[in-house]
Parts: sequence; C-alpha cells; structure tokens
Amino acid sequence: MTATPNATTATATLTRIRLNRRSTTVRRDLADATHLHKTVMRLAPDHLGDSPRHKAGLLFRLEPATDHTPPTLLIQSHHMPDLTRLPDTYGTAETRNLAPMFHALTPGQRVRYRITANASASRLAPEDRHPGSKKRGIVTPLHGEQALTWWHRRATAAGLTVLTADATPVRFPRQSNEPGPLHALTRFDGTATVSSPEELSHAVLHGIGRGKPYGAGLLSLAPA
Repeated sequence: MTATPNATTATATLTRIRLNRRSTTVRRDLADATHLHKTVMRLAPDHLGDSPRHKAGLLFRLEPATDHTPPTLLIQSHHMPDLTRLPDTYGTAETRNLAPMFHALTPGQRVRYRITANASASRLAPEDRHPGSKKRGIVTPLHGEQALTWWHRRATAAGLTVLTADATPVRFPRQSNEPGPLHALTRFDGTATVSSPEELSHAVLHGIGRGKPYGAGLLSLAPA
C-alpha cells in the first residue's frame, strides 16, 4: 500500500502559462479538450507506462481571459515539467514549488479555494433499482443546489470545512470526434477552514472528482 503524503512531506509544482491567443496551437487547444489534454501530457516524462497522467500527477485548469489577462493554463505535476516541449509561441510560463504551501497547512487555518470540477452522480434507471442489481448507473451532471451539495460533501472528505461557496457553470470544450462535451464542469470558489492537512494535501495532489484528463479536479488554495 502506498503511504498517503502528509502536509509536511507532500510536494508538487504549479506552472502558470499565460496563453498567446495568436498561436494556432493555442486556438486549437481552447476549442478542443482532447488536443488540450495532449498538449498538457507533452510536459510529462516519457516511459511512464500505464496511466502516465496519474503517475506524473498531472492536473490542470483553464482560467478564462479577463480585461487585463489572457486565458491562463494552470498545470500541477509531481515534478518540474519540461516546458521546452511546448511550441515556442504557446505562451509565457512560470513554475513554482508547492512544498511550502503544503508545509504551512494547519488545522483551523482559513483559506480561499478554487476548483473546476465535474459535479456528477451515478444513477440507476428506475427499472434497475432493485436489490441485487449489478447494472451500472448513468453518470448525470449536477447543477445548482445539487452541485453545491456535491461540493460540500467532497470538500469535507478532502479535509476542508466550507464557509462560503459560489458555483459557476463552465463551458467545456468539445472533444475530437464527439458530438458534444462528455462532462459538465462547475467552478467552485469560496472560503473554508482546514480540518485535516493530510487529507487536504492528498486531495490537492491527486485531484477531486471525474474528468481529470480534461481540466477538472485541480484544487487551488491561498491564504484567506
């Protein structure tokens, strides 16, 4: 069994790429989640075998443009990413070590958080809801109050006690050769207190919920 990292031993890097919207590769990635996933995976080491994204600890989130900043890609990984694998015109990147943040987590600490997540539930059709049924439920996106309830539950399991929470639907780029998005995404922003630094470190390192290969699950923290 692999030991769960605690707040004093956990480490990762966070890379912030301010995207160049004049780049044809950037425009392609912003329009297609599959291409964006492939670009992010180029930053991982080679020869990781099965589940390379998981082994590299790659999580990412796309932040929309504002009046003062271009679209921004946040990429978290266990090791320093190889930024030379990005196209020269892709954007401006900076990387920092998250070890000090993990080390600073303490019970009762107040933090601001942000996560774009695939709030969803697996539900059986009415005709399949009977004892002993082995059928898999259909994954259903959650919205509004149901999405907020999902986040409160997942945040509690991740070592956070939510104080405030805002939910904003996020446009999900289409995936290649698919008629539409496979996931519905919601961005959750707010404040919380740390209830378990160890569980919170694990959640930050490994992400929360479904859709991690396509920009969901990366939990960001900052002092409140």
